[in-house]
Amino acid sequence: MSIKNWKAGLMAAGIMVLVATGASAQTLRIGLAEDPDMLDPAMAKAFVGRIVFTGLCDKLVDLAPDLKIIPQLATEWSWSDDNKSLTMKLRQGITFHDGEPFNAEAVKFNLERSLNKPGSARRSEIVAIQTIDVVDPYTVRLNLSAPSAPLLAALSDRAGMMISPKAAQAAGDNFARAPVCSGPYKFVERIAQDRIVLEKFDKHWNAAAFPVQRVVYLPIPDTTVRLANLQSGGLEIIERTAPADLPTVRSDSSLKLEQATSLGYQGITFNMANGPRSDNVLAKDVKVRQAFELALDRTIINQVGFEGEHTIGNQPVAPNNPFYAKTVPVQERDLEQAKKLMEEAGHGRVKVELMTPNNPEQLRVAEVIQALTGEAGFDVSVNATEFASGLDRQTRGDFEAFLIGWSGRADPDGNTHNFISCKGGLNDGKYCNPEVDAHLNAARTTNDLEARKAEYQKAAELYLADHERIYLYHQNWFWSLSSKVTGFKPHPDGMIRLEGVSVAK
Repeated sequence: MSIKNWKAGLMAAGIMVLVATGASAQTLRIGLAEDPDMLDPAMAKAFVGRIVFTGLCDKLVDLAPDLKIIPQLATEWSWSDDNKSLTMKLRQGITFHDGEPFNAEAVKFNLERSLNKPGSARRSEIVAIQTIDVVDPYTVRLNLSAPSAPLLAALSDRAGMMISPKAAQAAGDNFARAPVCSGPYKFVERIAQDRIVLEKFDKHWNAAAFPVQRVVYLPIPDTTVRLANLQSGGLEIIERTAPADLPTVRSDSSLKLEQATSLGYQGITFNMANGPRSDNVLAKDVKVRQAFELALDRTIINQVGFEGEHTIGNQPVAPNNPFYAKTVPVQERDLEQAKKLMEEAGHGRVKVELMTPNNPEQLRVAEVIQALTGEAGFDVSVNATEFASGLDRQTRGDFEAFLIGWSGRADPDGNTHNFISCKGGLNDGKYCNPEVDAHLNAARTTNDLEARKAEYQKAAELYLADHERIYLYHQNWFWSLSSKVTGFKPHPDGMIRLEGVSVAK
């Protein structure tokens, strides 16, 4: 079947629902592709939550557009000679949104919370931290069990976000309902599936660099609806503009487009050993998983789902990444081999429930997967699920296969260890291969680029042979903005940084 016919059969029409939020020149309204999960940096897993956190919570360090690590709450840092301790000097005069002081004790509290809180999604990102010394009120030393090359990159994201110790202790497990950080904007309200509202924190250390007074994040899963609201003036920025909508944006003089290549990936996670729902043929038989992958055509998926605007791939990092394992390149579709493997496996037609976020793009991709694998002997049923609910189900093991991705990290460890290692905090499929763990752990202990490449290649050769998940493509980020917005800088991590962003009257 031709790509054109695929597209004709799978495209769905969007329904326009205009946003009315009482905008003013001092309000910036941002259309999100999903509703975030919990607003607690230690517990959160959703990509869109990171967008909100970028305005709400300062981090110890940040990433520049060229991926260099730059100061934020930490002004400088240094490694010990053996690379087993990291000393950080902290910015002085900082307060959290509740007026509590930010200092070395607060850093110690936050990092220990991420290491020890039950259910923490950050623990495996900073697990190398063994003890934390408060050297003086504005100096902290992180003592590691072993050298950890990815640690600074981890501290440029949620693991490095600082929340108020007083607020966290008072709220306990309810902290996410009213998060208290030290970022340029403070929390006002959240109405699930409707909006998250922040307002400017005038006591922020860099408040003058943030002209906007109020930020409203609006989850609008339908890409067509997001764009319609931007065109009508109901939004000022939308993230993840659909590739099919790019010609419209490019031809509209009232809009402008910004883009960056993503650090992450999109693919299918299999439930290998997470509860009763892993008791199925797909989880138990590697030949069946291999057949499933061989039945897929990544080029067709890219064309049908994204007008060919993304980059196909088969690993946690893109083919142009220096850490890509060239010994295991992308395989083309091989339907005959897929059928042969299914015959050898001897299970007959295999039923698979594929859970997917309920947005039009992902649904199109899921339907392509359904059709392609159907030709190889799979009966795939598509289960469209609200995004945050899908993440919760994934964590609980209430899925067989989940069409989901990862926004990516600057260091390859952030795309692998948390998801593939046996005790990874985001390894919701519960895949476990001790040999893979050994190589991923070895890659953490050295700053030697070639040595790290070799370890990641050995790991990839093993986990890709296990087909524990299928990597499909790497997104390119597309932000569409009203022409009234100035100062926006695209970053490859996909975040919307509000420094310097303003909205003309």
